[in-house]
Amino acid sequence: MRLIKELINNRKVIFDTGKFDDWCVYVVEENGSRKAPFDVDYFTDLKNLSAHYSNNKVYNDFVAVYNATTTEIDVNVTALIDTIVATYQEAHKALVEQWLTVLYAGMIAEENKKNAILKKRIKRLGMHQVLIDNISPSIAANFSRGKRWRELDAIMTQKGF
Repeated sequence: MRLIKELINNRKVIFDTGKFDDWCVYVVEENGSRKAPFDVDYFTDLKNLSAHYSNNKVYNDFVAVYNATTTEIDVNVTALIDTIVATYQEAHKALVEQWLTVLYAGMIAEENKKNAILKKRIKRLGMHQVLIDNISPSIAANFSRGKRWRELDAIMTQKGF
């Protein structure tokens, strides 16, 4: 188990062994139970949250984390998440922190996957589709399934990333 961040809601976000590799992201409850969140989970919550804030705030905050993400857990990025969280209403802070941390961890995992070509860009595509293109979270969560990397790369390049 590798800790990514302890959250203000007394949960933790960690890496541990999953079905495919040692880069599975889990949210661990205070009681020790854990769950690997699905894309649709955070896409849905972040889409709902975005209705409370100025145009593109949630997406731009995600992009700040995206731009800082590498193959390693970096305390500067977790500190950046804390800085971003502070700009949200009190009622939303725990949710924003959890999902930005999960996305951060997911992007680190993507950057470390052997033979992955698109890397962290795949998370950005989903976030862009949900928050900018207004595609439903369930459609965005499943969009890349069955598509070749070149097709997805062309879509991402067209969107500027």
